[in-house]
Amino acid sequence: MRKSVFPHYLYVDPTTIPDPFGYGEEAVRAIRSLKHGNSTAPGNAFELPDFYENLIRWTYGPCHENGHRIAKTVFLMVGRGARKTSLCAALALLHTIGPEARRNGEVYFAAYNRTQAGIGFKQAANIIGMDKRLKAATKVYDAHNSAKMIVCPSKGTELKTLTSDGGAAQGLTPAFALIDEIHEWKGRALYDAIEEGLGKTPNTLKFIATTAGAGQESVAFELYDYACKVARGDIEDPSFLPVIFQAEPGDEWDDEATWHKANPGLKHGFPDIENLRIRAQQAKHSPGALASFKRFRLNIWQSHSSSPLFNMETYDASSNPHFDLADLEELPCYLGVDLSINGDITAVVGAWRHDDGTVSVHPWFFVPGEDLRTRAIRDGVPYEKWRDDGLITAIDGPIIEPEMVEAHIRELCGRFDVREIAFDPHLARQMMQRLHDDGLPAVEFRQTLLNMGVAYGTLERVVNGRGLTHGGHTILRHHFDSVVAVRSNDGRVKALQDKKTNRIDGADAAAMAVSRAAANDNRRSIFDLDPNEFDQLRAEAEAA
Repeated sequence: MRKSVFPHYLYVDPTTIPDPFGYGEEAVRAIRSLKHGNSTAPGNAFELPDFYENLIRWTYGPCHENGHRIAKTVFLMVGRGARKTSLCAALALLHTIGPEARRNGEVYFAAYNRTQAGIGFKQAANIIGMDKRLKAATKVYDAHNSAKMIVCPSKGTELKTLTSDGGAAQGLTPAFALIDEIHEWKGRALYDAIEEGLGKTPNTLKFIATTAGAGQESVAFELYDYACKVARGDIEDPSFLPVIFQAEPGDEWDDEATWHKANPGLKHGFPDIENLRIRAQQAKHSPGALASFKRFRLNIWQSHSSSPLFNMETYDASSNPHFDLADLEELPCYLGVDLSINGDITAVVGAWRHDDGTVSVHPWFFVPGEDLRTRAIRDGVPYEKWRDDGLITAIDGPIIEPEMVEAHIRELCGRFDVREIAFDPHLARQMMQRLHDDGLPAVEFRQTLLNMGVAYGTLERVVNGRGLTHGGHTILRHHFDSVVAVRSNDGRVKALQDKKTNRIDGADAAAMAVSRAAANDNRRSIFDLDPNEFDQLRAEAEAA
């Protein structure tokens, strides 16, 4: 069983946390001495819940014999509303005017844009403004059109803001760098500049505070992935402190116990649980709202689409462990064929219409067998394992010979009651002609924006409306999960792949097949069709 990444070590007796030099206790006391405008504690004292207190103790307490901190990087990932920004502002001040301040030290508050950086800076400035002693000891530069900075003249320290959308800042020598919401950062230039600067002097600290992101092609995912491996014990790195509050596999997303796991501040009243309940109710009826809830409230990293077309939990629930193609041989069958342009993947998907109006689907995939390992590394998927498991057919050579696909389609037509074989004629004219000449029902299905928009709209309704049954095919699920939905003002759907190395060929073929099955369902009334679907059918009738 995969190990949990939950930071159980934060929920211990604070006296058991190593603190040989007393730096952890000193840091906690310094932060508790600050004032915060939103605090409900007496005298507006800075509120430090138990899990954040112990996080500070684990960051500053454990040290090497020379007094240098063991932790060099802290990765804190927690849901929205967890008061991360307040904590970050306090930590920045700890290194600017507090006991962690280094003479002439550089402290940076780095965010993805000027607005976000300004939020953290404003919190730090407001904390100073609430204490006469801190006001007297510092100078705050907060002009609208100039660099924001807090200076402590007696120590020579400076707290400055940086933004990832402003380009890399070379020549930095930070003693402490706070990196805020890195999942939003544009590129990695600024991160690399900060990382390089931290390495110039000893005993520096990098504190990353973020909510979950989406996709896997960013420095943010790279850090998250590394943090998970350290938290699980796959990598031993005492210098990296992973603090990951998230719902994990096996946790029910709508269980309030899961909410508390991902939002440790809930028991203290932040975020507001009533607001979470409202959002959870909305998420039950919208794939987009569900993805947002999981990402921002349950802190689940979205490995694929940040704007999903399908509710994948509904899709998974539609899997039938007893799915058997033999049971479908007498049902009307519609095939969707997505031929590869550059020889990568070809998908053939069958859609069988049941008497109750539901649809069963099953795919067949083809991939060039030459250099399959390189393709697997490029796409980040186990093609070789899929081949060995019989989930994909690897054809000898560098490309997929169309004759192999055609032979497979003929086999399907011999086994099933195939009513239509839908092709985009751009790549399939010769194959379509041969099939047609032999009396097989090849039909044109041009993959235009309009046609695919209607097809995906139909597929979306079937999947999210629990009208789909399938056998849990791993590759088909991967393709469905990689679809990004872009919606036009009139409700049409444009389906895109969420990153260039992900594939949606199976989803494209399924959309073609399912939409043809739905369009040829004679039990349906014309009033059941949406306007776009009606227009398509009318155009097809006129063309015929």
